[in-house]
Amino acid sequence: MRFVRLWTSNVRNLESGWIDLDAQQVFLVGSNGQGKTNLLESIYTLCYGSSFRTTLLKEIARHGERSFKVVGIYVDDDGLEHTLDLEFKDGKRSVSLDGKLVKDRKDLIYNIPCIVFSHDDIAFVRGEPEARRYFFDQTMSMYNPLFFDDLRRYRAVLRQRNLAIKEERHSLLPIYDQQLAHYGIAIQSERTRTVARFNEIFPALYRAISQSDLSVEVTYAPSWSACASEAEVIEYLSGHRERDRIMATTTSGVHRDRFIVSAKGQSFAQFGSTGQLRLASLVLRSAQMAFYEQMTGKKPLLLVDDVLLELDHAKRERFLAHLTPYSQAFFTFLPDEHYTSALGQEGAMLYTVTDGRFTGGQG
Repeated sequence: MRFVRLWTSNVRNLESGWIDLDAQQVFLVGSNGQGKTNLLESIYTLCYGSSFRTTLLKEIARHGERSFKVVGIYVDDDGLEHTLDLEFKDGKRSVSLDGKLVKDRKDLIYNIPCIVFSHDDIAFVRGEPEARRYFFDQTMSMYNPLFFDDLRRYRAVLRQRNLAIKEERHSLLPIYDQQLAHYGIAIQSERTRTVARFNEIFPALYRAISQSDLSVEVTYAPSWSACASEAEVIEYLSGHRERDRIMATTTSGVHRDRFIVSAKGQSFAQFGSTGQLRLASLVLRSAQMAFYEQMTGKKPLLLVDDVLLELDHAKRERFLAHLTPYSQAFFTFLPDEHYTSALGQEGAMLYTVTDGRFTGGQG
């Protein structure tokens, strides 16, 4: 699967119009603030209906505008051409595939598997717990529609339970407890299995790229660690209702689970250098790629946004050498940034980006 053309209108500083992308590798070269990341954001938003830079789609619109549109023409794994269209207008998002409205975003996220490497990924290692929950929930949702459904339903029940607590409608809590336990224990079980599989990839990949003997892995710490069944979760929730009432929220559950990137028996963020933490965040994304390919047999699309600059030459070579095969990749570079021998396949496209305009093309 790869995009062959992309059209944007009113997307941040990008010049409206078509850009050819029909290559396995597309390089975007330009100074900061010229529009390289804006193009990657357009592709990601088209794939998932959301941005990796903001939770508010309206922020993607060019300054002074209230709407934007992105259209992508792509070829699937069978060689068939499709048109994907996303428009944000009047505060609402609409997406269509080959002219048919996509009513549920779940039908969109399994269409084009896309993985982005960005500077903010370091939050997966040293940021708040919700950042790591997001990473692993995203990892599982990419290939498991049942997990995605359970997570969405759990969040809906959680909102209802929290509202009932705040409004002191305590008679409803036993009903919500049963639902929360049902979806929550399924999520906890899947997270446990996923982390075990993920640790078959991540530690070895970190050692290979870092050329270090340090064993860095992911530890999963469930909020309901003492519960292994729905009945045990229901009993636990019932026994902690007073605490929930005092705090005016649900104080336990998979929404409070922790994923810890650890080494030497402690959080890696506590003793790892900035360079080590940055590398670990990149390796997490690389492991996500490999894990996805292992679970589905499919090759993802990659968006690599100015992260290679943070690696020295040797680590950059090893990082690229250990990337799982991809269907298409977009790389951003600064004008004087060193290109490595691992990049630049025959037929790669190279664009110079200046003030939202793209010049160049086929390499």
